[in-house]
Amino acid sequence: MPNPLAYLMLISWPLVSLVLFLRLPLERAILWCLIGGYLLLPPLAEFDLPLVPDMDKFSIPSVVAFLLCALLLRRPVPLWPRPLVARLLVLLFVTCVIPTVLTNSDPILFRVLQSSDPIIFLTDMLPGLRWRDLGSVVINQIILLMPFLLARRYLSDEKGQRELLIALCVAGVAYSLPALFEVRFSPQLNTWIYGFFQHDFSQMMRQGGFRPIVFLPHALWLALFIFSCVVAATALARAAKQQDRTRFALAALFLFAVLILCKSLASLAYGLAIVPIVALASPRWQIRLAVLIALLAITYPMLRNLGLIPTDAILAQAEAISADRAQSLGYRFDNEALMLQRAAERPWFGWGGWGRNLVRDLETGRIVSIPDGRWIITFGTFGWLGYIAEMGLLTLPIFLLGLEMRRSRTEPLSPYATPIALILAATLADMLLNDTLIPITWLCAGSVLGYAERLRDPKLFCAKRSLFDGQQAMAPQGSETGPRSLL
Repeated sequence: MPNPLAYLMLISWPLVSLVLFLRLPLERAILWCLIGGYLLLPPLAEFDLPLVPDMDKFSIPSVVAFLLCALLLRRPVPLWPRPLVARLLVLLFVTCVIPTVLTNSDPILFRVLQSSDPIIFLTDMLPGLRWRDLGSVVINQIILLMPFLLARRYLSDEKGQRELLIALCVAGVAYSLPALFEVRFSPQLNTWIYGFFQHDFSQMMRQGGFRPIVFLPHALWLALFIFSCVVAATALARAAKQQDRTRFALAALFLFAVLILCKSLASLAYGLAIVPIVALASPRWQIRLAVLIALLAITYPMLRNLGLIPTDAILAQAEAISADRAQSLGYRFDNEALMLQRAAERPWFGWGGWGRNLVRDLETGRIVSIPDGRWIITFGTFGWLGYIAEMGLLTLPIFLLGLEMRRSRTEPLSPYATPIALILAATLADMLLNDTLIPITWLCAGSVLGYAERLRDPKLFCAKRSLFDGQQAMAPQGSETGPRSLL
């Protein structure tokens, strides 16, 4: 159980964010509100409020950053992207949950064996979804989009993207200190500070040592975050002048060493494949790699549904690398197969929440499937509509950036856009294995989408626009990056 400090941190984050927005430039305030909340707030602790989604370390920073930007500072946050496909995906992302709720009003019944002598069965059930659940689910979808919309507007030019990479680099170096502590002394910080351990401790032990977790949901989340920081530091080193280049290069080397100590084979593989590309390849080759990874990520579930993924061959290759990793991957494949059978019963709109998408023993009610990948969770919960909306919104920015870079061959390109696209692409690949969709992922997607739109229309955000990105009204821009004040 989380201790009072855990809930105090959640309650106090809006106040911390207010200070950030009043004292920092807008781009930095958005970044540190979201990244700081992700890294520092307690996992699992949440406020279960009526008629709204649970407020936790993911949703509170997103809501606070959006409201402070749009209402307190009165900075416009357009809700509609320019490309028609993006607009349709945003609309589908928010509304796809409506048919899910409407088609899952039936409870799921099962008989639970209460005792064996005499044998007694009790009928239990998972509740059906009701009309009042609809508002909560829709609001949750809107909250997920808030970092995406903020980044599209304020982190999509070259300066904003540089701020994003610097924030990741600085946060990675700072967070590596408690991470290294846990590598040496075991993952204890969340228990000492927030009063509980957030996962299975046995999964934190690997290769005769420990994997750090700090305040994140799992050690795999921390490893993926450190990978993102390595890419950010490498990109900054490549684009910087000599003195700054040395500092960023040293930071990249240090963070890569931390990534190795995180003992996550997948994140380390991403680092070995992508970091050299960021350091040496041209932006156009970087976006080609990002497009390739995004294609693999979005087509894998479709091929998996059709049985076209050679799982046996993949397991054989994994066995050659590590027997433990092959066993873990095989376990994931087995659970995917169970979840796909369950999802096939309601393929278009899914099963909805309350764990209705999970496979259970109908006599005991015990869960017999454990979903790991984000794609199978989304597919089982919201069906094909939800999967297309979510993965479409996350992959479309990469595809649009590739198209715009192909169209504008002679125009100078931001040295920061393609590394952010590669971070996003690697996260999409990781989402095939883990539920690692976090606000930082939406920040990267919004930043890449906004930059692609700017390449198409350089004057896109040069004029003051309405909240819905409607008619333009020319107005002086003033300073967009200076400190803010209530006065």
